Amino acid sequence: MGLFDIFSSKKKEDLDKGLEKTKQGFFDKLKRAVAGKSKVDDDVLDNLEEVLITSDVGVETTLKIIERIETRVARDKYMGTDELNVILKEEISALLEENNTADGSSFDLPKSDVPYVIMVVGVNGVGKTTTIGKLAYQFKKAGKSVYLGAADTFRAAAVDQLVIWGERVGCPVIKQSMGSDPASVAFDTLSSAKANNADVVIIDTAGRLHNKVNLMNELTKIKQVMKKVIPDAPHEVLLVLDGSTGQNAFEQAKQFSKATDVSALAVTKLDGTAKGGVVIGISDQFKIPVKYIGVGEGIEHLQLFNKKDFVDSLFNTNA
Repeated sequence: MGLFDIFSSKKKEDLDKGLEKTKQGFFDKLKRAVAGKSKVDDDVLDNLEEVLITSDVGVETTLKIIERIETRVARDKYMGTDELNVILKEEISALLEENNTADGSSFDLPKSDVPYVIMVVGVNGVGKTTTIGKLAYQFKKAGKSVYLGAADTFRAAAVDQLVIWGERVGCPVIKQSMGSDPASVAFDTLSSAKANNADVVIIDTAGRLHNKVNLMNELTKIKQVMKKVIPDAPHEVLLVLDGSTGQNAFEQAKQFSKATDVSALAVTKLDGTAKGGVVIGISDQFKIPVKYIGVGEGIEHLQLFNKKDFVDSLFNTNA
């Protein structure tokens, strides 16, 4: 077994373990949905609809999945309940594939003369700063030089936490005093990173301002100031969502998509919840690629999201 195979195997093991609660909750409900039934009929489909919705897949995505299974039942005339797991897996896989978002295979970056800038957004408490730290670690492990910008100047705890992550990972953290202009912090971070030929810049931002208009204005201002240093920055706007909040994650995705141009999603805390189905619904409904998932508390437990691996782990009842 080669080194890559060992890493790949460990990653899959972490994913299986991280989805254990979701898997257990989902299949317990599924067993109850088909109890006493040998054939997939209207009752089973109604029960399945309830299973998917209560597993936080979301109403719209659930209806799409049910419609697909209904089509297959009508075509095949008879479908046993013992086939339901396989059919569900196939239809969820197909739905995710149709989003046309490529899976990440490594923490590589496009070749460029300037740092790759990631602006991270999300409400307080979703694991935003922790995600930034883990992301910095993955880039460092891939041989990249990383700068962090503490632009959430409204919370001392956010700045302190980012500094701790910077020390842990071994990358500079650019900060200013509490209450400073977040855009000024972003400007300083990009300027310093560019002057030192860094590969990656990750900017933390405030999780909550007084209202949505304030939030929108603040994020817009940060982006405009970044462009003065690196004209096409930010290259990525990463929205961090807490998977354990289920339907709240949908609402946050909706609000932040209105406030700024979100280009990628990170769904955290999947190991501590039975609501992992939220990844399927969010991926389907927002057509914004889920790029990273958090499947544990360890520094290596932020993974690149791979649709096939995710569905395989979800349906691997022997894991």
